[in-house]
Amino acid sequence: MVIKASAAGEIRALLAALTGDDEVKREGAVARLAVIGRRAVDRLITAYHSNGDRTVRAVILRSLEPLGDPRAAAVARAAMIEGGDMAVAGAGVFRGLLNSPHGQSATEALDTLVAAALDATADRRIRLAALDALQEMPDAVRTRVAEALKGDPDATIRAHAAAAPREAAVADALWSDALDGRLPDDPVPLADLIAAKAATSPLSALQKLVDAARARDTTGTPSRREAWRALRGTLHEAIARRGSRVALYDLRETLTEAHGPLPLSFLAAIQTVGDASCLEPLAAAFARSPRTNTWWRNQLAATFRAVAKRARVSRRHALMKRLSARFPEAVVELTAAS
Repeated sequence: MVIKASAAGEIRALLAALTGDDEVKREGAVARLAVIGRRAVDRLITAYHSNGDRTVRAVILRSLEPLGDPRAAAVARAAMIEGGDMAVAGAGVFRGLLNSPHGQSATEALDTLVAAALDATADRRIRLAALDALQEMPDAVRTRVAEALKGDPDATIRAHAAAAPREAAVADALWSDALDGRLPDDPVPLADLIAAKAATSPLSALQKLVDAARARDTTGTPSRREAWRALRGTLHEAIARRGSRVALYDLRETLTEAHGPLPLSFLAAIQTVGDASCLEPLAAAFARSPRTNTWWRNQLAATFRAVAKRARVSRRHALMKRLSARFPEAVVELTAAS
């Protein structure tokens, strides 16, 4: 398809926004590309293959979904194989192809989505995305799929196949996948579930989720790493509210490794369940924090004093003497009001 020069320039600008870090501009580009339509398909596919960022590629797939163009089937197929959030986005592209006038593309879309919905080894959120896409099919197709899922071993899938509320099913699937170690690329929807789900989830599963989130906050863009760190802090706070120290090791290590302020949820968790072993990391963090960062130093000091009081570590305690030898100036300030 020949693209006029004016349209080509606009598409280039939209692709730049689509692959940039500004989420507002990115969503605006998705909407505008849907209006431009099939003229943008080849450029979108090229951008998909040339970009290694999973988040960006998932956005490109979302841009392809409303276009319903058979040329997008190949990248959707690859995304389904890749799994995770990519497969969820790939299912969306196949949703757009279900009613394609191109018979072969429509057949492939239907077969792929049915196979994904019935695949008991796939992530729950992928299966739910496939089931949601199939809701646009005739009753006969949906009935056959629902019948096949009546005996599915996963209660979330069975409930959704029986027309349970979609939002609840998606939330259950996302949380269950995360506890099983299959994290999404975007931590924000997962973080939103912690308040509702963490109170009743096994502590051992929450501990594993803390470890998995920690691995994620070492890669990706700075904003994405910060989001994973914020999620981890929220998890720590939820675990601490249950009176558990199962993940206290991660709190100590995070304080030891941090080169700047952490989300306050980390300190809130330490204030709640921290013991004497947390005092040295707190003192070290205080000692290396710039004096100009008064807010962070005050938060560290308040946490240090709360933990020392609960653990009954006075100025005469052997641990406090050892800390005074290592961080003399810091300990003087930390204990000034204790």
